[in-house]
Amino acid sequence: MTNEYRALIISEKENGEFDQRVKRVSFDFLPKNEVLIKVHYAGLNYKDALSATGHKGITRKYPHTPGVDAAGIIVSDSTGKFSEGDEVICTSYDLGMNTPGGCAEYVSVPVSWVVPLPAGISLKDSMVMGTAAYTAGLALYKMELSGQTPEMGDIVVTGATGGVGSMAVAILAKAGYNVVASTGKKDKYFYLLEIGAKKCIGRDEVDDKSDKPLLASRWAGAIDNVGGNTLATLLKACGRNGNVASIGLVDSAELTTTVYPFILNGVNLIGIDSAQTPADIRVKIWKKLATDWKLDNIKDMQTIISLDDASHYLNKILKGKTIGRVIVDFNI
Repeated sequence: MTNEYRALIISEKENGEFDQRVKRVSFDFLPKNEVLIKVHYAGLNYKDALSATGHKGITRKYPHTPGVDAAGIIVSDSTGKFSEGDEVICTSYDLGMNTPGGCAEYVSVPVSWVVPLPAGISLKDSMVMGTAAYTAGLALYKMELSGQTPEMGDIVVTGATGGVGSMAVAILAKAGYNVVASTGKKDKYFYLLEIGAKKCIGRDEVDDKSDKPLLASRWAGAIDNVGGNTLATLLKACGRNGNVASIGLVDSAELTTTVYPFILNGVNLIGIDSAQTPADIRVKIWKKLATDWKLDNIKDMQTIISLDDASHYLNKILKGKTIGRVIVDFNI
């Protein structure tokens, strides 16, 4: 192993702008954590795009390497939990936020962040799924703990063409649910139907502006990436004892609603925090993604790029110009 490795480095310039450049850096750039991983694949996410453009709510100090998803091979583990050569996944926690992330040939992380690659999926497939599939899987897991079943009826997924949205559509379909995909991109309806949606609807159908406290039931549950009035609409039109999982806020962090969906229809609003999930639940979700929820159409949901292309694609993600998952392959 050499004394340097390649990484996408985000640097803050004197004028307050941010430079995105692949550089060779010393291993001194990495924190002295318990586990060193040679990264083979990394998945790009919206949070990475924010970090790459200097969002101080995501990353406090620069220079920095983004990338909340990484998969690769153990180089060393001072705790002895993993052996050299073990295939592992590392997602969420502080990776790619204030700890140098997966857009690099190596990451150094605490052992508690590392999950063994479950049998049944490859390192590449784990990154096509990544935090997006893990978050969608966690949402379904918590919904089912609260009583959600396919027999109850349709599940709506908002922001359905994004990374998490696409994975939610595919995982729900694999689990036997009828999925209604909501998006403002009508030209992507065929893509959504291909990955498992039974029906596609526009954004306006999940954006009620009537101020009514309740609406006629239209779905049995939802996974929401949008927030704001969309989330309020999902609650108002959810069937009795259904579950609405809140994952994102691409439209708004605000939520204005009444208690009526909760006290009259027994609707559950479920918050999904994928970053700090306990290790035992994290392992359980990854095993489900490798077995019961293993995706048959994963090749339809990926764009494979080199590290040199990462900056370009992070900017595309920020502008909502990508579909499915973007994967950095360190073998090309």
